[in-house]
Amino acid sequence: MKKEPFLTLEEVKEITRTYPTPFHIYDEKGIRENVRQLKEAFSWNPGFKEYFAVKATPNPFLIQILKEYGCGCDCSSMTELMLSDAVGIRGQDIMFSSNATPAEEFVYARKLGAVINLDDFTHIRFLEDCAGLPETISCRYNPGGVFRMSNGIMDNPGDAKYGFTTEQLLDGFRILKEKGVKHFGLHAFLASNTVTNEYYPLLAKVLFEIAVKLKEETGVSVEFINLSGGIGIPYHPDQQPNDIYEIGKGVREVYNQILVPAGLGELAIYTELGRFMLGPYGALVTRAIHQKHIYKEYIGCDACAANLMRPAVYGAYHHITVLGKEDAPCDHQYDVTGALCENSDKFAIDRMLPEIEIGDYLYIHDTGAHGFSMGYNYNGKLRSAELLKKEDGTVQMIRRAETPKDYFATFDFCSLFQ
Repeated sequence: MKKEPFLTLEEVKEITRTYPTPFHIYDEKGIRENVRQLKEAFSWNPGFKEYFAVKATPNPFLIQILKEYGCGCDCSSMTELMLSDAVGIRGQDIMFSSNATPAEEFVYARKLGAVINLDDFTHIRFLEDCAGLPETISCRYNPGGVFRMSNGIMDNPGDAKYGFTTEQLLDGFRILKEKGVKHFGLHAFLASNTVTNEYYPLLAKVLFEIAVKLKEETGVSVEFINLSGGIGIPYHPDQQPNDIYEIGKGVREVYNQILVPAGLGELAIYTELGRFMLGPYGALVTRAIHQKHIYKEYIGCDACAANLMRPAVYGAYHHITVLGKEDAPCDHQYDVTGALCENSDKFAIDRMLPEIEIGDYLYIHDTGAHGFSMGYNYNGKLRSAELLKKEDGTVQMIRRAETPKDYFATFDFCSLFQ
């Protein structure tokens, strides 16, 4: 399968008249169509709601687009809560899923009326002491062991730092009920970036079964189950994308098999998708500014791992299109690098690409989630602008590029950089 950019070379040349490379850019048309499909796939569940994982792409302009479709925010920190509040997403439209949480963040979440998703049994007492227990609360479940699927081992929840054990969950629900909590939810995240329609129905089965167990052993009827994230995207051209309609159908079948007979047929389904919502609809555009010919062939770009760290940290694959050379033969082997003083600062290693010349624009695919958001300032590198390609084809800046003044802003207590 060929990956198609949502920008042409001519469009990039026009954009760079105003906004120099590197920049992250997002496709509004693709984002809107994707969220419509998600809602359709789960329309069988009247209470369905997507809580967008703010950590994936914390940009208020993009969150406002999702808000138009009824999406809430999944937040994990004080500043993410503030961002949600700033765009008018408050109350139970916020799911606060955090771990090792400072008291002041629980206090602020309670102030906003967010649904708090507790990560640990000890957090029951901690939350009660610092902010009080709300009437609605969710708990994160960790079944332990290894989470297996038909295509092999997917992940190892037993090694994850998150969630309650089964016994802690049962005790926790009893305690919360005794303390006056009236509405309960469940949450779990067992595998990341799955490119299979099988994951969500299997996760749902785990959570639906524990919901039935909770009802039988504690008398608590869970009102919502948050399937969290984990639905991935095809970073490689030869991967098949997930079919969200098949995923929704699979969850519905398990829902009818397990929850309906147990008298839990009114339970709402929530999701906390980030990568699936925006990943394919973002790109990092950079320009080739150097060539190096030593033991290997290198292309040096004006972007670096500070703009997209996934390849450097995880060895993650991001497809690269040389704009204007989409149909040229990929007969040159390159390492595509940035300028950081780290040898891991590479977007691609031994990648077969068309011949790249100085000045060529490289379009790095699938950076719409965990791209800009994971950026940093090592070597004094400044974060790029974020742009939005609107449905009418025009381009809007939705975050300006950083300047040296931003970099030195935390020295405003002294006169060194004034």
